[in-house]
Amino acid sequence: MAIVQIRPAEREGSRLVFAFAGWTGKGKTYTAIQFGYGLAGYDPKKVGFCDAENKRGSLCADILEKSTRPTKDRFLIGDLYPPFSPARYAGAIDDFQAAGVEVLIIDSVTHEWEGIGGCQEIAEAGNPKIPRWDLAKSEHKRFMNKLLQSDMHIICCVRAREKTKPEKKGGGKVEFIDYGLQPIQEKNFMFEVTASLMMHDEGLRQDVIKCPAALVNILGRKEGYITADDGYAVRQWVNGALKLDPVVEKWRSRLQANTEGGLKHIEECWAQTPAQIREALGNVFRDTLIESAKAYEEHERIKSQEQDGAIIGSTSAEQTEANAIADKARAAAALTPTISTTTPAASATTPAASPATSSPAPQPAQAKPAEQSKAAAPPAEKPKPPASPVQQELVAPVKGVLPSDPMF
Repeated sequence: MAIVQIRPAEREGSRLVFAFAGWTGKGKTYTAIQFGYGLAGYDPKKVGFCDAENKRGSLCADILEKSTRPTKDRFLIGDLYPPFSPARYAGAIDDFQAAGVEVLIIDSVTHEWEGIGGCQEIAEAGNPKIPRWDLAKSEHKRFMNKLLQSDMHIICCVRAREKTKPEKKGGGKVEFIDYGLQPIQEKNFMFEVTASLMMHDEGLRQDVIKCPAALVNILGRKEGYITADDGYAVRQWVNGALKLDPVVEKWRSRLQANTEGGLKHIEECWAQTPAQIREALGNVFRDTLIESAKAYEEHERIKSQEQDGAIIGSTSAEQTEANAIADKARAAAALTPTISTTTPAASATTPAASPATSSPAPQPAQAKPAEQSKAAAPPAEKPKPPASPVQQELVAPVKGVLPSDPMF
């Protein structure tokens, strides 16, 4: 079976992902809503807003009344509450997709990386001194895959802050290097999306981090507000590509996103796909789905073995540490001097007692068995607190599920 479907290259319509980063109050949210409104063809009912900022998005409910093409209609909104795990972000994307949204704004994706229940807490859920960044980044990659495989256009708002980093120079001297304003997300995030900008002056200026050449005149100007008309211009550019059947492409995206559920799962999804859609997608596409699902299963098998090995190694290390503590306690007990209970010798000037009046010498006091045991026993280890429900959820692998869209 084929792993990839090889065909002549054509500029086909696709779904795009954008990232607007910046400090609080620098125009990320306002710009994202205006740009998304145009990208949705000036139809607010096709715009979704995933609010992870404690309902701040609701304060922008009437923002489209100030658009270049004003409307009193409202966009759709849904609130995402902690924990902000990658799996919950991915689930929220599925919810908006099932609601028929064409353009989704996520404000913000920073919590997925360092918020409550985000990747940083996933890495440190077991032992903060030995973080499991392999596990955290694996979950993050699933979230990224959901972003890139979605059949919606997605606009991500990203918080930013000044970053400095200590670096050793000649002679062992440490200097702090100023890296300027940096997005608070995984270091490659801004380069994995279609286009990414750093916002300044309430959106009036932008630093271009990444922008395709075809979109430079729209998103690469660096000065001037990005408006709904700019979003509509991007929509026209996408629509100017080879026309594709939107229904078939929606099925294509949904099937591709479900390959991580494994072989049996993707076969069930394919069986539920209408016959005319299966015919349009073709058997070659079906074979690529099967190969991808098999690869996911193999990946999960290897990861499970590695996690089991890590747990065994951690347990062995803890046992070794416990044995070392016990050895030190026994050694300390052996070196502790014994307290003498015999009476001092009689002074030379003290007259000796006569045999008739002498009494037997006192015997040394014997230590009680319980006290001897208490002195030799090593200090008991403090029991580890059980993992909280949040920690248990954070480290749980994400499995593919049947799409909630009625078409399945």
